[in-house]
Amino acid sequence: MTPQLSAFQRLLTIMDELRERCPWDRKQTFLSLRKLTIEETYELADELLSENLDGIKEEVGDLLLHMVFYARIASEQGAWDIADALNSVCDKLIERHPHIYGDVVAEDEEAVKRNWEQIKLARGGGKKTVLSGVPTALPAMVKAMRMQEKTAQFGFDWDNVDQVWDKVREEMEEFREADNPADAEAEFGDLLFSLINYARWRGIDPETALERTNKKFRRRFEHVEASAGESGLAGMPLAEMEQRWQEAKSLPGEDGH
Repeated sequence: MTPQLSAFQRLLTIMDELRERCPWDRKQTFLSLRKLTIEETYELADELLSENLDGIKEEVGDLLLHMVFYARIASEQGAWDIADALNSVCDKLIERHPHIYGDVVAEDEEAVKRNWEQIKLARGGGKKTVLSGVPTALPAMVKAMRMQEKTAQFGFDWDNVDQVWDKVREEMEEFREADNPADAEAEFGDLLFSLINYARWRGIDPETALERTNKKFRRRFEHVEASAGESGLAGMPLAEMEQRWQEAKSLPGEDGH
């Protein structure tokens, strides 16, 4: 047995033991684990953004545990087990890569993605439209990006990046001119959607870009806060806050922007 298979078997054995002997593990259900799985997924996303290999390893292990846990619960209900889940994804990968396991030609990444989507539509399985495969529970920014990517694969897209930027400018002006809260909200949504589309054309993941900015803002504001002394931020004039903020831009690891 390879080290990889041995480690996976060890995890399965431990999962069985915990499910049978640990009061907490025995109590868990699909729904009770759901929120924990979402939390673990975001923890992995944080480590991926930081490119922390040790952190990524730990979070991948945590998520694998959750997958094994779901499979154990399903097997107890006589529905399926981990082997069924693994074979299912293997069958799916073979089916959706006919350029590797069949006689279809796919010369670039876009052709591979088009084939994938067309096979999904042809197979059905409850997903009858191009966008039905985009989970409704995705965060709005990620969902917008995925919808744009999917429809673009079928030719529903702009001809060039200049047209996309023109659309951003148009939506920005419409948002600026909105004269009531309802219209302002609608136009702001349109503006964000168009900016996400422009990011896609520029090869930028908007979710990653915004999260990097969030982290940068936090680091710099915490520098401002740390320099406030015993009086705290309430006693610091705005001009001094701005000075400390500019200082933070020059700290090691900052990009100065």
